[in-house]
Amino acid sequence: MIMDMDMDMELHILLLLLTLIVLITRFILNRHARKNQPPGPTGLPIIGNLHQLGPKPHCTLSSLAQTHGPIMSLRLGSVTTVVASSPGTAQEILQKNDQAFARRLIPESVAAQPNVGDTLAWAPADPRWRHRRRVCTTEIFTAQRLDLLQHLRQRKVQEMVEHLRKQALSGNVVDIGEVAFATMLNLVSNTVFSEDLVDPEFESAGEFKEVVRRIMEDAGRVNISDYFPLLKRFDLQGVKRHVAVSYARLHHIFDLIIRKRVGEREREPSGPAKGDFLDVLLDHCHQGDPSHFTLQTIKPLILDLFIAGSDTSGSTSEWAMAELLRNPKVMQKAREELIQVIGSSKEVKESDIPRLPYIQAIVKETLRLHPSAPLLLPYVAGEDVEVSGYTIHKGNQVLINAWSIGRNPQFWEDPLLFEPERFLRSNVDFKGRDFEYLPFGAGRRICPGLPLANRMITLMLAALLHSFQWKLPPGVTPQTLDMTEQYGITLKKLTPLSAIPISL
Repeated sequence: MIMDMDMDMELHILLLLLTLIVLITRFILNRHARKNQPPGPTGLPIIGNLHQLGPKPHCTLSSLAQTHGPIMSLRLGSVTTVVASSPGTAQEILQKNDQAFARRLIPESVAAQPNVGDTLAWAPADPRWRHRRRVCTTEIFTAQRLDLLQHLRQRKVQEMVEHLRKQALSGNVVDIGEVAFATMLNLVSNTVFSEDLVDPEFESAGEFKEVVRRIMEDAGRVNISDYFPLLKRFDLQGVKRHVAVSYARLHHIFDLIIRKRVGEREREPSGPAKGDFLDVLLDHCHQGDPSHFTLQTIKPLILDLFIAGSDTSGSTSEWAMAELLRNPKVMQKAREELIQVIGSSKEVKESDIPRLPYIQAIVKETLRLHPSAPLLLPYVAGEDVEVSGYTIHKGNQVLINAWSIGRNPQFWEDPLLFEPERFLRSNVDFKGRDFEYLPFGAGRRICPGLPLANRMITLMLAALLHSFQWKLPPGVTPQTLDMTEQYGITLKKLTPLSAIPISL
C-alpha cells in the first residue's frame, strides 16, 4: 500500500517535472520567436492590432511601415501577420522563398464557395493545383489561344461603342464603372463560353454584377472568424452564410451552360469545336487521373476567371478613365496616338495593341497607382523562413503591400503623379520580374490570367478614347473629381465615375 502511494507520488512528481520542462521550453521558444520576429506596433490584449487597421488597411499598413520598417509584424486577433512593404522584402518572399509561401490563408468568405480547393487563386500548391495551372498557362492563356478568340471580344467592344453612341446622342451621363463591368463580363464570357451573359444594351448585367459585388464586398469585410479561428464554426457575423448564396447562384449559371455544351458534344461528337476555354477544359475532363478536371472542378476555375476578369478588370478600366479625366493633356496625347496609328475611321482591334505604347503605358500607370488587389492575396508560411534577418514562423499570415510599393518615393519619382511617360522611359513591367511593381503578384502564384486581363483592359480603354471625347458632368472639374478608394480584396472607386461621351 505504502509502495503504491510512493509510486503514485513519484509519477505525479515526474508528470509535474515534464509539464514544467514543456512550459519552460515553450516559454524559451516563444521568447526567441518574439526576439527574432519582425518589429511592429504594440497591440492590445485579445484583439492585438485589429483596431489600428481602419477602413483602408493598405494605407494604414503603409504608414506603419514608415515607422517599423519594410518588414513588420502585427497581431490581428490570434493571427500573427507579417507585412512586406518594399521591393527587397517582396522579392525574398515571392522569389527566393516562393516555395515556402506557396499556400494561401483562405478567408471564411472565400471558403464558403463550393470546391474552393479546386480554384487557382486559393487552392494549396499541390500536384493537382500545379496540373490545373499548367493547363491554363499552356493551353488557355497562350497568345495563340487568345488570338483565336479575339474576334469574339472585338464584337463585344463594338457593341459597347454602339451603346455609348446612343447615350451620346441623348447627351446622357454614363456610369463608366457599370459599362466597364458589363463589357468585361461579356469579354470574359465570350472567351470562356463563346456567348454573352449580358445583352447588347447591358440591361441584364444587373443581377450578375450584384452577385459578384456581394462576393467581393464580403471578401473584403473584416470578419471575426478570420482572426479568431476558434470562432469559425459559429460564423458570428453571418458572412459565410450570406456569401454562400451568391456562390451557389454563379455555380448554377455555369452549370447550365456547361451541361448544355456537354449535350451538344454528345449529340455531335465530330461537330466543329468552338475552341473556347470551356472546350479546352472539357477535353481535360474524365481522363481517369484525379489531378485532372471534372465537370464539378472546372466550375471554381471558371468562377476565378469571371471574378478576376469582370470585377478587377472593370475596376481598373474605371480608374484609368478617372485618371484621364483628371489629366486632359494625357487623354489628348493618347487620342493623338490612336489617330496616328489607327486613323479616325477604323475600329480599334486587339492586334493594334502592340503599336500603342502610350495606351499601354496608361494601363501600367493606372495599375501602379490603383492595383486591383492592394495587398495581393494573403500567403501563409509553410515553414520557418528567414527574411531580411527576421524569422517568419510557420503558420504566419504574410501580406505584400503592392499599393505601398508602387508609391514608394525611393523607387518612383513623383510617385503620386499620374505620369504614363515613366513607363516609356523604362522597361519595368508587371510580369513579376520587377519587384517595385507588382499589380499581378510574382512567383509561382502570379495571376495566370494576366495576358487576358491586359488585352481586355487595353482594348476597351483604346476603344473608349478612339470613339469618343469625354467630359465631366456639370459641377465636376478635374480638380474636384472624387478619387476616394473603397478597400476590399479589390480596390474600387468609392464614388462611381460618371462622364458624358461625345461621339467623334
